Amino acid sequence: MGDQIIGMHDWLATPPGTYLLEWEHAQMAAAVANVFGFHALQLGLPELDALSANRMPHRWLATETPHEKAAFMTEFSALPFPANSLDLVVLPHALELTADPHAALREVHRVLVPDGRVVICGFNPMSLWGLRQYRAHLYQRLGWNHPFLPNTGEFLGYLRIRDWLRLLGLELESGAFGCYRPALANPHWLERFAWMDRLGARWWPILGAVYCVVAVKRVRGMTLLNPRWKPSIRLSGAPVSVAGRTGKSGSTG
Repeated sequence: MGDQIIGMHDWLATPPGTYLLEWEHAQMAAAVANVFGFHALQLGLPELDALSANRMPHRWLATETPHEKAAFMTEFSALPFPANSLDLVVLPHALELTADPHAALREVHRVLVPDGRVVICGFNPMSLWGLRQYRAHLYQRLGWNHPFLPNTGEFLGYLRIRDWLRLLGLELESGAFGCYRPALANPHWLERFAWMDRLGARWWPILGAVYCVVAVKRVRGMTLLNPRWKPSIRLSGAPVSVAGRTGKSGSTG
């Protein structure tokens, strides 16, 4: 894997890709198991059945390119759903692989019902894997090496995603990092560093190779006024106070 550039689909079939899929499947299962409603949508990454643990009656997989597992194909920045119609949307690496990730996230906010949830997985640039990817990009310019991770798309850091969620009014509910093992392609060596998953989650939690965040769409409700706050209505025939010449008020009928 170190001597060639591969896309996301092929990379997920490698030992590091399998390792990542196992972690993300566990995170997705925990995040969506108790989300209730009627309509759930997964955007991208058909290799991961992110909605398998969810019990909604209507669940779809959408992709931007043709795929046999997809229910339909669409641009993630223009979803074929009316506003406030979906209870759950999951995006496993979808924002990294789409052409306009910010527009796609705005579209997710549009189609979510109030208190609907969105689950996002992505690569963490601030990790051992991200560091190797950055170094490999520098070496690649000199013709020495190729990236360790898939070369398609743009990796979006956790802090950047968190800021986008805040701007859209999506309240961050939970977040997790995982995959702390070194960027190794050999399955034997990757397994020998399994102990780093346990220590990494405890001692350097934000440096995992991948993150998973859950956010909720919050909509501010209207403030209902108490009837006692209404201004009193003055009747046309009611007495009106009139200031007299002496500065005292009188009453006219």
